[in-house]
Amino acid sequence: MKPPQTHPLYRPGTVTLVGAGPGDPELLTLKAVRAIEAATVLLVDDLVSDAVVAMASPDARVVHVGKRGGCKSTPQAFIEKLMLMAAQEGETVVRLKGGDPFIFGRGGEEVEHLRAQGLTVHVVNGITAGLAALTALGAPLTHRDHAHGVIFLTGHAKPGERATDWPAIAATARDARLTLVIYMGVSGAARIQQQLLTGLPASTPAAVIQHASLPEQRHTVTTLGQLQQAIEDEQLSSPSIIVIGDVVRGVNAAQLSSDLRRAA
Repeated sequence: MKPPQTHPLYRPGTVTLVGAGPGDPELLTLKAVRAIEAATVLLVDDLVSDAVVAMASPDARVVHVGKRGGCKSTPQAFIEKLMLMAAQEGETVVRLKGGDPFIFGRGGEEVEHLRAQGLTVHVVNGITAGLAALTALGAPLTHRDHAHGVIFLTGHAKPGERATDWPAIAATARDARLTLVIYMGVSGAARIQQQLLTGLPASTPAAVIQHASLPEQRHTVTTLGQLQQAIEDEQLSSPSIIVIGDVVRGVNAAQLSSDLRRAA
């Protein structure tokens, strides 16, 4: 069997948080591939595609630690304990996360915990699903004529935390001409839609993209006023990205025009 490839940056006793991107293995960075190949232990999230995991050495130990919105997940404290134990045993550890570790990936928590224990931790960025999703439809997140910036948000607040002020977000997006990119928002789409409509027109273009970049990708293009109905009609579920803003007009103009007329 082919042994793990050595690399001066990824040494025994270290942990590397690697962004696996939205799923398509060809979207991995070269640095991510090198880290995966060098790992002797990989802790892999549910949203990481099999094609990405297949890049690991056959001798590497792969541990699946489920992390998926709306589903039963491996406790975060247990994942951190596994990483710590493996590194202390001299393993070259890679924590393989869907998207980017530092965008709704809890990478910040893991880095803080591991460094507090004296471990060397590296982070390799990945393409976040919020970017890949609309790109897969041929549209940008920013545009000089339509969007001067982007807000990345989670639709799933931490239990016990103050809920997102969606009316304030809507007013800011309207006044500053911003694109809203919502992760983990499908299950709460009706509530999010209702509150965003306090500050954004019902005609605001919207798109929902499930399994962005993968062969099974599905999407719908609609308006904010018809968002929940479109999700139900197309039977879209997690993992999906919701994009709201005028940049969605860049998605196949003829099809978008038809969709918007039908939703109006």
